[in-house]
Amino acid sequence: MYDIVCVGHITKDRIVTPETINYQAGGTAWYVAQGLKAIDAEKKIRWALITAMATTDRKPVEDLRNEGCEVICFPSEKTLFFENKYGENFNHRTQKVLAKANAFTLEQVTNIKARYTILGSLLAHDFPVEAFEQLHKQSCLVVDVQGYLREVQGEEVHAVDWHEKQKLLKHVDILKLNEYEMEVLTGETEAKKAALKLAEWGVREVLLTFGSYGSLIYDSSTQTFHEIAPIPPKRLVDATGCGDTYVMGYVYQRAIGASVEEAGKFASKVASLKLENQGPLLKIKR
Repeated sequence: MYDIVCVGHITKDRIVTPETINYQAGGTAWYVAQGLKAIDAEKKIRWALITAMATTDRKPVEDLRNEGCEVICFPSEKTLFFENKYGENFNHRTQKVLAKANAFTLEQVTNIKARYTILGSLLAHDFPVEAFEQLHKQSCLVVDVQGYLREVQGEEVHAVDWHEKQKLLKHVDILKLNEYEMEVLTGETEAKKAALKLAEWGVREVLLTFGSYGSLIYDSSTQTFHEIAPIPPKRLVDATGCGDTYVMGYVYQRAIGASVEEAGKFASKVASLKLENQGPLLKIKR
């Protein structure tokens, strides 16, 4: 039994900003794993990563294993390859998918038991829909909605609604989404109304992130809103993976017994620290 298991593709990323072009590993799975390694130096929890990559691209997996992380890597014909392009405003980006990886099977997703399972969805068909009900039965299911709102046309990524949302969200305990995903998913432009609608659909803890404007968390078990102030970074370097880092920090704190508000404040802190560096969060100020 693990405390946290994250399931998702480690990607190849091309990050384009007005100043630079960088190639690096990415994906929710990568940012969660690197973040957990950074903040759990004292080994308070047991966690593992489940991913899938092409054999020729597995250096990130070997690096994690060499640093003592537990990683299960399944074969994939290709490695998921994203291009993320930012302008002067780091709150906004455009995306392309240059290669797709194989989807996970139900057995691959549900075979390992954990108190918290993070589904790092990057594309709508990464995970079988049956996994939601099964994982909800055996763990606290955490989902970042981003992949379910992406449709790939050629190489271009476009925002679409998640047609199975009400069928599947009733199995989701913690849901993370940003302001654009919030509007697409719920039709609401006001954050509290959107959070209440998601709670009506079955989500227990709704995490709404607004980039440099902070975040809002709704805890349906106590019917309480928590407004989390942003922590301005010392410099803006790379926004890719900030949402994944936020989720990682939040779930880690919940796993060690923190309250919803405490977890939200910590998540805001680590997301800000990640913004200051290229790539994932590698260390945290004590």
